[in-house]
Amino acid sequence: MRAARLHEYTDEMDDALTIEDVDRPSATDPNHVVVEIEGAGWCQTDNHAIEGMWEERMGQTLPMTLGHENAGTVAETGDDVTLVSEGDTVVCHPAMTCGICRACRLGQDMHCENLAFPGLSTDGGFAEYLLTNERAVIPLPEGVDPKEIAPHADAGITAYHAVKKAVGELNPGEPAVVVGVGGLGHIGLQALRAMSAAEITAIDVKDEALTLATDLGAHHTVNSRTEDVAERLDALTDGAGVQQVIDFVGADETLDYAPNVLAGGGDHHVVGYGGHIHEPAQALVDGDFAYRGTLVGTYPELQELLSLVARGEVSLRTSRYALEDINDVAAKLEHGEIEGRAVIVP
Repeated sequence: MRAARLHEYTDEMDDALTIEDVDRPSATDPNHVVVEIEGAGWCQTDNHAIEGMWEERMGQTLPMTLGHENAGTVAETGDDVTLVSEGDTVVCHPAMTCGICRACRLGQDMHCENLAFPGLSTDGGFAEYLLTNERAVIPLPEGVDPKEIAPHADAGITAYHAVKKAVGELNPGEPAVVVGVGGLGHIGLQALRAMSAAEITAIDVKDEALTLATDLGAHHTVNSRTEDVAERLDALTDGAGVQQVIDFVGADETLDYAPNVLAGGGDHHVVGYGGHIHEPAQALVDGDFAYRGTLVGTYPELQELLSLVARGEVSLRTSRYALEDINDVAAKLEHGEIEGRAVIVP
């Protein structure tokens, strides 16, 4: 089968991956599921993986196939698999979990002691076929296109996971902020609108992203390139501050918002990453606020997100690319030239 392989870490996205022929995976374990990939979302994490940011954490061995937002048709199952059969369409939770460790028993999928993560620790879905397991696959309702749903496997579930935590701290009418209305942020904004009665302000550096935010239900928008974010939020909240910030950018500049915009007891949810938190401990104590990390989400949360999708509450803005165009996609995303989510169609 054809697969896009990473042979060495690099900061140059234009030729980072090589299309080559590799052996098709097979169901060698009773709980294995082999999925014929119809759509695989490209994520900023893939760019970070190319740069080597996940090497130490995931124990990567190169060469490997990237791609962790995967959906398609079941091609083969292990002997013990009962949830799906050959021919079923599925979306894949990005983590292959064991189901028996303490984290799994607690429903904390991303902290499974025996976790495998296709596209980051094992071969992923930028290929014609993917090897995963029964605990990772979610059958799709009839009529749902795997090519359209694939980015929800990571981008969607990650945005939903952060929003779900924020919503638990929001009362109706209280102010919440979405930072970055891009591939994840446009999903998160819709989820926040569907799951809360918060007063939503969207922040971005691009006017077209802010127009999209308004279309998706934001009550206010701020262009952080031309406006002072803290001053604008202070005016919008009459000096009371924001209850929840959901940061889909995670740059130094956006991570600095927290002490200047949050109300006492508020939270700054860090979804995007790459920047650094520079606040002194006293700032957190005086403001009684918290930074909260976001690591993907759980299998049930992906099911919940798909329910919002089925009800028309959350939709994706996607563009499709052939496997041969994969390096162009990497370069475009690196330069901020992709609106919404890019989907690779092998």
